[in-house]
Amino acid sequence: MQLSGKRLLVVSNRLPVVVIEDGEQWKVEPGSGGLITALTPVMRENRGIWVGWPGCGPEAPAASLLDEYNAKQDYELKAVTLTVEDVQKFYRGFSNRTIWPLFHDLLGHCKFDAEQWNSYIDVNRRFAETIAGLVEPDSFIWIHDYQLMLVGHFLREMNIDRHISFFLHIPFPSRDLFHRLPWKYDILQSLLEYDNLGFQTLHDRRNFIQCVKAFVPEATIKTYKRESVVGYENRAIRLGAYPISIDFHEFNDGANTKEVADAAWFIHENAKNRILVLGLDRLDYTKGIPERFIAFERMLEKYPDTQGNISLIQVVVPSRLRVPDYQDLKESLDSLGGRINGRFSKHGWIPIHYMFRSLERTQLLGHYRACEIALITPLRDGMNLIAKEYCASSIDNNGILILSEFAGASEQMAKGAIMVNPYDIEDTADAIYRAYIMDTEERQRRMRILRSEVRRNDVRKWIEWILGSRHDAPSQIPAGTAADG
Repeated sequence: MQLSGKRLLVVSNRLPVVVIEDGEQWKVEPGSGGLITALTPVMRENRGIWVGWPGCGPEAPAASLLDEYNAKQDYELKAVTLTVEDVQKFYRGFSNRTIWPLFHDLLGHCKFDAEQWNSYIDVNRRFAETIAGLVEPDSFIWIHDYQLMLVGHFLREMNIDRHISFFLHIPFPSRDLFHRLPWKYDILQSLLEYDNLGFQTLHDRRNFIQCVKAFVPEATIKTYKRESVVGYENRAIRLGAYPISIDFHEFNDGANTKEVADAAWFIHENAKNRILVLGLDRLDYTKGIPERFIAFERMLEKYPDTQGNISLIQVVVPSRLRVPDYQDLKESLDSLGGRINGRFSKHGWIPIHYMFRSLERTQLLGHYRACEIALITPLRDGMNLIAKEYCASSIDNNGILILSEFAGASEQMAKGAIMVNPYDIEDTADAIYRAYIMDTEERQRRMRILRSEVRRNDVRKWIEWILGSRHDAPSQIPAGTAADG
């Protein structure tokens, strides 16, 4: 997508590459993740600039390495340096022990620490200083996610008057949850410094509006078909629900290759043609993996005919292993998986194949193709692109998606998926069995609906919603407050 007369300046906590030490040398390696996949093509098309942390400390020669890397690309990378203390207090601290659990409705995991909040302020200010040195008259500034909510405020303090957009990739909490945050006013007023605020779902947008009504009563609000407009301090701030997506054709075409077909065949051959259920998650307490294990165990108890005939392949991608909550989660999964396998396994069959590692591309697509059922059951998720990737890779229309009601993707995918409440173990167990016995015609009908949805609302549509001219709401400041529709 070409931006007419604009140069895209994207800002995220992490760059799309990481600078690592390999022996006695430093090198640049590509990163991974939904945001990188989504934005890399549009960055190339618009010769953009991407600002973020390169994943290393000040001792690394990040600037020179990135200069070398930029010379071979169609867009530029600019580094913001973080110290070990910054990573500990700003990233692992306030971002991931305060905002992450609070915004995912898991208050019990929250830690409110003034020193970590001050580090969050400081790092956001430094990001803004780096951006300010790169802004040109034709810059379109797009800030991403919960780590950088204050950047817009500091850019305005530096008299940057360009259009600034912000997209929140995680959920936005309810008013009652947000009220618990000691620094709620600072964050809310900082978010209102942006010109366009994007959320994953209508539910998240409604939550934000309720918080504005409660904590910024002088603001005015008007809701239109696709967007809302907040009037605050003589400015009009657009609020939109823009669900992030994937490149449908990249996954569909990749799943069609011989290499992936061979990988899928090998996975199923090893399973001796049993029904395979796929769980694929980053290690995180929001993903509902222990609850999933228990629901699968309950399914085996309730429906003995499944024993020996169905297996759960659970892939857990390592993440944040230095954080105690994540260490505890891994130990819990190790123990739970071992207990269930010890209880039900018999010669030639184990119920749960648990892998704690990443999958390279061919193996990832092979698992998507090989597994008849995808069990995507987060306790709370901004979107969950795994659900969309699975559907795009189900080229024979034979897969079944079981999806949590609390995944952002549920707003788009409820018509084709089997929806579950992951806290309801009995219901989830019944849903797995329902998928297990579902006939081919019903499987294919559901998957056709899901694939059509992902194809129609792909990653390019998401980018058009935010960067294009697809605005239903006028830009004038609303005169009064209207209830969110």
